[in-house]
Amino acid sequence: MALGSLSPRAVVIGCALLCFACSDKPGPAEPPPPPVEPWDGTYTPLVETTDWVDRGPYAPCTFTGVQGSIVDCDSPSLFDLSKCDTASLSTLDAHGIYGVDVRNVAGYPDFVGVRIPPDGSTGTMEGRPLTRQQVTGSFQFSSRYTLRNLVRQTVIVGCGVQPSGMVTGCFARCANGKASWGTFEAARMTWGRGESESSGGLRLISESDVPQNGLHVDVYVAHKHAYVVSTSLEAGTEGGLAVFDVSDPSHPVLKKSITLPGDSFWNAAWTKDDTLYVASRNSGVIVFDISNPADPLFVRNVPGGEPINVHTLFVDGNRLYAVSPGPAPTGETLVFDISTPRDPTLLNRIVVSDTTSYIPSAHDSFAYQDRLYINHFSSGYVVFDVKDPMSPRELGTYTFQTENSSSMSHAGAVGTFAGRTIAFEGGEGQGTHLRVLDVTDPTNIPLIGTYKLRFHASIHNMILKDKRLYIAYYQEGLRVLDVSIPTNPREIAYFNTFRESDPDRGDWNVEGAMGIRVPGDGYVYVVDSTRGLLIFNEL
Repeated sequence: MALGSLSPRAVVIGCALLCFACSDKPGPAEPPPPPVEPWDGTYTPLVETTDWVDRGPYAPCTFTGVQGSIVDCDSPSLFDLSKCDTASLSTLDAHGIYGVDVRNVAGYPDFVGVRIPPDGSTGTMEGRPLTRQQVTGSFQFSSRYTLRNLVRQTVIVGCGVQPSGMVTGCFARCANGKASWGTFEAARMTWGRGESESSGGLRLISESDVPQNGLHVDVYVAHKHAYVVSTSLEAGTEGGLAVFDVSDPSHPVLKKSITLPGDSFWNAAWTKDDTLYVASRNSGVIVFDISNPADPLFVRNVPGGEPINVHTLFVDGNRLYAVSPGPAPTGETLVFDISTPRDPTLLNRIVVSDTTSYIPSAHDSFAYQDRLYINHFSSGYVVFDVKDPMSPRELGTYTFQTENSSSMSHAGAVGTFAGRTIAFEGGEGQGTHLRVLDVTDPTNIPLIGTYKLRFHASIHNMILKDKRLYIAYYQEGLRVLDVSIPTNPREIAYFNTFRESDPDRGDWNVEGAMGIRVPGDGYVYVVDSTRGLLIFNEL
């Protein structure tokens, strides 16, 4: 039909419909293009430099005791300081906390911590009261204690102060009078590199004391509650569980404190649904019902039977991985089915094949895409296929200990970047640091990036959130890295949680920021060994 034969009304309606059909009104939106990765996956493998490397004696002093003879290690006459610049020791403050890297005369490492209080009262060495404390114009400290029928002495004597501020000198250890000795290099553990308390926009939202007087080590956040665990490292200290309501992160409320008689070394926490798991040195994995999040109720401990030391935990779906460092010869990772969360069923025990290392113990694990990444102290960073938990397969290992060196793989996190599987591995002990590894092919793991702070501080734990890595870095506090380019981890923020003036601050090398969680509620939860639960804004 011709348009001219239509009525005017029909023409108007038809044109309106035609115009509607031709409208420039947008249709359904096209999906946005995928974000462009800042890293294309290419890299140049780096040369592994290990961690602690024997650099030779740290000072020109000597200990003159005779190998195998019975001596009093605390006798000043046994230390020859004739080649030392002892006058430089007068520049030191009469107080402070020092991390002391010790080199035994045979060329292997050790560590001693020393704390001298600002009020001049008796300090500590390795957590024990000092029996000698000479600071003014000197740097001489010793401790004496009895352990397992052995009278033990540890003595350090300063030789001089380096331009870097490091104190060097000689040390000796005696067990019932039989001595070993060497030299040391001590760093005062104030905030490094002239830093302020914080940078990059990190703000301390709240700080909460933990009722247990042991070492506060880990935290897990679920159901608007923070579960903080502590360990008892020595007589007179108490570990256990503290529960905080963090509905208002600026004002946490302590709801409950839990300890079990004869079982106070608790080191890790994790939840699944309404169940809380706690790692215990004596009871394995302790299971709590948290249907009421503020009031955990003891259910059982697993696997039961003989006492077992469980140190760390990781939950991935319906699997719970519980790492036991021993006292078995090599340590092991226990695999539980937690499809019924309050009734874990032991499926298997994973043991790393390399048992030749000087500390052949498993420490921590991270599960990702049917693989389990185990931090195995000096055996290295070990990758397992755990798709079938009844038949785990060891796929590969990254090792970084060489002759006259020492390393300790301690914690890790894994993610996908530019289609590649990238692992972030952190060590504990002198010289350890963050490594970035390409673990796409576990049979060939290259080092592709590093991040290092002071030689005397190390990493306790880390959380990978999107393209940011949050690190609990002991005396270096909370560190936040942009790892969008894994080959170049870039620090974007920090908060120094470690303060020499903190009441009850210890001299251990494992002091400062320890536990960390980033649960996605806009906050970062950090446990400091002395200060307790610290809550920060998430960047």
